[in-house]
Amino acid sequence: MSREISQKSQHELTQAVGTRYRAACREEKTQTLDEFVRISGYHRKHAMRLLCSEKRIRGSGEPRPQRRVYDEAVRQALIVLWEASDRICGKRLKPLLPL
Repeated sequence: MSREISQKSQHELTQAVGTRYRAACREEKTQTLDEFVRISGYHRKHAMRLLCSEKRIRGSGEPRPQRRVYDEAVRQALIVLWEASDRICGKRLKPLLPL
């Protein structure tokens, strides 16, 4: 029996059941998880991870932060340093920048 519910409803259900799940003892967690899996249709392990985490779920309506954009002067300086260091990767270039 597969019932489809909207993403918004699933998000609200996850938040509501998650707070109850995190505060419950082991037996109550089992019952809560069984109920949540039956309603949501999620795989059991995925449901456990969702209910244990308090992180923000994607699609909650909050806009993502904008990517960092360097102006042209900073970009050109980085290119010069990158070329001078024989084009090493950014992970190795970062410690060399203060020098």
